[in-house]
Amino acid sequence: MTNLPGGGVAESGIARNGEVEIAYEVFGRPGGRPLVLLNGLDGTMLGWAEGFCAALAEAGFQVVRYDHRDAGLSTHFTGRGRAYRVGDMVDDMIAVQDTLGWESAHLCGLSMGAGLAQFAALRNPGRVRSLTLMSPIRMVGADFASLRYVRLPGPLKIVFKKYGKTPEDKVRMLMDIMRLTEARSMPLDEASVRETAERAVRRRMPDPDAGMRVRAARRAERPPAGGIRGITQPTLVISGAEDPLINPRAGAALAKKIPGARYVLVERMGHTFAPGLWPRLVGEIERHTS
Repeated sequence: MTNLPGGGVAESGIARNGEVEIAYEVFGRPGGRPLVLLNGLDGTMLGWAEGFCAALAEAGFQVVRYDHRDAGLSTHFTGRGRAYRVGDMVDDMIAVQDTLGWESAHLCGLSMGAGLAQFAALRNPGRVRSLTLMSPIRMVGADFASLRYVRLPGPLKIVFKKYGKTPEDKVRMLMDIMRLTEARSMPLDEASVRETAERAVRRRMPDPDAGMRVRAARRAERPPAGGIRGITQPTLVISGAEDPLINPRAGAALAKKIPGARYVLVERMGHTFAPGLWPRLVGEIERHTS
């Protein structure tokens, strides 16, 4: 159970997909519109701020955020090669829905989570009501086609930076990642950034090989015949005008390929988004899923 601003709480639990345990937290009253938040690569559920989740709950959603396998408090694997498939990660999400008694849900994915949401919509269409794809990347498969949209030096600022193995070193690494993903024009709350990073490290020390296993799963997976043109759920694509990692043209191109998708470019939004943008984003998601 997590205490929230204003005295509310988020209920925590464990969903099970076979031997894999998936840690989750749910916000809002039962009976609200079910909304699953899917975080990005190397991230945990903490990437979806409690305040943002609470704002969605106030807008009438029952919201769940969760740790993907190989992240946070969920089951971790070993080695650097492929240990599972993207389909297994979708099954983890379905296990969370089953645990909450949701026959279907709206999906909101950020970055890699947006790719996972696309795959889920094609693989389990009856379980997905709509898609909101934020700072999206390609669904699955080789990454070469996406390279044209990478903003350099962007990710390279972290890739080639060396960090130690102590908890404080890991906190510094996570803080650097959070700073990198935000828009430069938005004020950054350094105290909040540090608190989130410290909490993530207390939950579990980051595993340097986990990201490699997830990337291996993405590369090995192939989309269903027809690819994303086969998505039939209402789709909203949101890109940040100041995304320092991915050119927003990637989102615009994605929206053109998904039948009926709507594209929104948000000023002063980076790859992630600061609290000042929460009302705009909650409003967009609320209108899209109504």
